[in-house]
Amino acid sequence: MSKHPSAEIPETLFDDPAEEKRWRARFSAPRNSLPDWALDAPDRNLYVSNSSGVWEVYAWDRATETHRQVTDRPNGTTHATISPDGEAIWWFSDTDGNEFGRWVTEPFAGLPVDGSATAAPPGVHEGYPAGLALGTGVVVCGASTDEGTTIWASRVAEGGGYHPARVIYQHEQDADVAALSHDESLLVLAHSEHGDSRHPALRVLRVRGDEVDGTPVAEKWDGTGKSLSALGFPLVAGDARLLVSHERRGRSELLIWDVENDTEVELQIDLPGELSASWYPNGTALLVTHEHEARCALYHYDLASGTLTRLPTATGTVTGADVRPDGTVEYSLSSAERPAAIRALYTDGSDAVILQPGGTPAPPSQPLRDAFVEGPGGRVHALYARPEHAPDGPLPTVFSLHGGPHAADEDRFSAYRALWLDAGFAVVHVNYRGSTGYGSQWRDAIEGRPGLTELEDVAAVHDWAVASGLTDPDRSVVEGASWGGYLTLMALGTQPDRWAAGIAGVPVADYLAAYEDEMEPLRAFDRALFGGSPDEVPDRYRDCSPLTYVEKVRAPVLVLAGENDPRCPIRQIDNYLDRLAALGATYEVYRYDAGHGSLVVAESLRQRAAEVHFARRALAAS
Repeated sequence: MSKHPSAEIPETLFDDPAEEKRWRARFSAPRNSLPDWALDAPDRNLYVSNSSGVWEVYAWDRATETHRQVTDRPNGTTHATISPDGEAIWWFSDTDGNEFGRWVTEPFAGLPVDGSATAAPPGVHEGYPAGLALGTGVVVCGASTDEGTTIWASRVAEGGGYHPARVIYQHEQDADVAALSHDESLLVLAHSEHGDSRHPALRVLRVRGDEVDGTPVAEKWDGTGKSLSALGFPLVAGDARLLVSHERRGRSELLIWDVENDTEVELQIDLPGELSASWYPNGTALLVTHEHEARCALYHYDLASGTLTRLPTATGTVTGADVRPDGTVEYSLSSAERPAAIRALYTDGSDAVILQPGGTPAPPSQPLRDAFVEGPGGRVHALYARPEHAPDGPLPTVFSLHGGPHAADEDRFSAYRALWLDAGFAVVHVNYRGSTGYGSQWRDAIEGRPGLTELEDVAAVHDWAVASGLTDPDRSVVEGASWGGYLTLMALGTQPDRWAAGIAGVPVADYLAAYEDEMEPLRAFDRALFGGSPDEVPDRYRDCSPLTYVEKVRAPVLVLAGENDPRCPIRQIDNYLDRLAALGATYEVYRYDAGHGSLVVAESLRQRAAEVHFARRALAAS
């Protein structure tokens, strides 16, 4: 039983039953992820959906138009893939959302009544997932523990099953299985043996043959502060061309690396912003995703001619896109106004929704507008929205700070944003330094001084919002989850005069204790971000820890915490709450039995209701 005051959960949020129904419909409306199909059996598909009220894995046989729920666990399941032949589904099994576990497999058609998923391959120990590559003849998987990262390879046995796994890579630094060639002879690892997990290098190993011993073939690293990401091989046997994302000119661009000959070609694509891509199946073209100023577009890029052709998709954000064997482009698209839809763009130019969950669709919401604000480190891009029938004049405003930190707020649908708007709040998103989509210099500007740097940009946007007449300075709420929760607590302590209330979901609250308890991949991330461990640069961790500034917190604060969170562990949150209690501060806490957020729709509803109710009470009392 917690000794801290628990958050109030109202039975209803709105006096108007129609508004109450609308916000619940947005959060409860079923949603699906982009399907993943078996390479050699493309009618067999896998996707993740919350149709049951919990995010779980589903199998979809397009030949018979049948859908089957694969997983059914109290805290949900989101990590899954399908074997190339379509016969097996692999999903990651952890405990109560703690992200520590192992891969298990079961037949696409389903388990017998008395059966259970099988841990595979044999000889692989539990850990945090570090990648998985499935072939018809070899399986490669990785796991991370406090001792570092281990990568195993296992041959597929005749008649089914797997031979005992063999370790082909092991290192104390962070690493990940990144790509497997179509003929299953070449494996790509992303690694940080140079000590910076935020800017990985690539290593290619040979895994063909009975020994699958992982003989090194090639290595590529662009040096300090420059990332390389493996985007995949073409679906052509013997094709050793690896599509790679690089940052040689300060933004994400593309190159093709022939790993057998160790030669490369940089692709000159004249578009502003950042680029990612995947192969068309025959290896003659790329599907390019272009991200610029919080919106996305899709392009066909012909490799022989260098011709770039924009595909006819609507304005918004693409959260996933790929090309099926027949050339159909399937993608997930949403905007602030329109909920996400899984669509197909066919070769004849027609476009249609292909995967529609049952139930009532989520009601639409308000569009996002752009603001470009001069900050101490350059121009800050903010996105904002006003309630539909808002009165003239300044409004109570929620400054919603995204997690990551290497992520961004985009023009995409958010039931959470829609709830704040329906509750009468304006909403402002800030793509502070540290965000992706604005170049590597912007993303990496927080190195050595995280938290404090981002909040300089938040302050500049807050000043703009007040000066423009959007925001009532006395009714400004700061909120966020994960890194956004961390920034929320930092804001309350370092900018106490700006905020009337704060809501911090699964935050870093005591950075020194968080480092001790968090999963090893995040410790590696923190060492790269801060320039060392707490033992090596203790002053930096203290200067950038919310606990350091807790005595300056004046506004009421709500903290939401997962009991099994490996990313922002519960002990360091309790340290912060204990200090608030000792200081007699006004605060509440919402604890739940899951990890870094909840995959259960009903739980999400309770948390969102508690947040809006808390903000209303805090502003009424201010």
